[in-house]
Amino acid sequence: MFRDPDRPGLLSVVFWTLFATVLVGGVGTTGEWPRLALFSGLMVLVGAMWLIMPWSPAASTVRKLAAPALLVMVTFIGQVLNGWHIALMFAAIVNLAFVYAMRTAIVITVIYLLFVGAPLPLLFDVSWLQVLNQLIPVTLLAVFSLSMTAALLEARQQRAEAQRLIERIRELAVAEERARMARDMHDSIGHQLTVIKVNLENAERYRERHPELIWEEVRQAKEMTVRALAEARRWVRALRPLALDGQVGSTALGQLARSFEGAGVEVSFTVDGIERRIDPDSELVLYRVLQEGFTNALRHAEARQVRARLDFGEDRVVLVIGDDGKGAVDTAGFGLSSLAERVRAIGGSFRAANARDGGFELRAEVPVARP
Repeated sequence: MFRDPDRPGLLSVVFWTLFATVLVGGVGTTGEWPRLALFSGLMVLVGAMWLIMPWSPAASTVRKLAAPALLVMVTFIGQVLNGWHIALMFAAIVNLAFVYAMRTAIVITVIYLLFVGAPLPLLFDVSWLQVLNQLIPVTLLAVFSLSMTAALLEARQQRAEAQRLIERIRELAVAEERARMARDMHDSIGHQLTVIKVNLENAERYRERHPELIWEEVRQAKEMTVRALAEARRWVRALRPLALDGQVGSTALGQLARSFEGAGVEVSFTVDGIERRIDPDSELVLYRVLQEGFTNALRHAEARQVRARLDFGEDRVVLVIGDDGKGAVDTAGFGLSSLAERVRAIGGSFRAANARDGGFELRAEVPVARP
């Protein structure tokens, strides 16, 4: 109730500043005790209403009535202190636009102005010119308040829409990556299963004419089965979601690296520098680089050790994956070209090459925040 997440923090600062100004001015200029007591009571009610009033169109109808009620309450303050209520009207009119649709807020404001202005010449000795002199500043304030609120609400809506688009793009990027990996998995494991099938068919065909060849075919099928199982386990690791166990950043990358343990190689992952929050696009690319680096080391490098280091800088983060394997003849293979394109697409740099002291090394440098 007292900490409404839909209430803009800056508007609260503006309101309480205006509230304090009116309160101090009213206490200083209201000399008569009855008027001072009435003024103080009205200010207490206005402050309490500000704390409990809603700031979302989803609020109940009863709670929404607090918005026009605040406007009326501020008008009563104006009857005690002539002109002082205009400052607080700004906050009251802004609240109308937040809880109601903009058109409804405009209608309520127009009705309020007519209700306040029209009866004055009829009930009091006030000319229409005097009424206009009072209504013009209030009308200008209402127009300014509603215009500012409309711009604020539009900016908030655009920000929410942009956030939804970012999440959608991220989901599509993950889906595209999974589709690509699924094709690669089909090509690798599908080929191995085809070979196994051929071996077993040969063994069945040779069982009468060439029984001595049966066990050779079975042995080859067994070896290929072991490779296919290992390949399947690697792909299962690679296809794990980005936020492992609800973690992101270096924690998720570290968990991904540890998931490759037990595959016959020694795995290490270290973090240097002061960790910063990584842009989702950069994080996804780093995750993919780590997947590719470890998968290639296990599949092709014949390495005994694979090490990864995540190094945070002021506005850049560097991921280096190296192994002590046999290196690579074609450093543009293993899907590294598409990986390099993805890194450069977000303003980063990518290098894949044989290390000087042996083995293979991947290095990706990406911005912490998207440029």
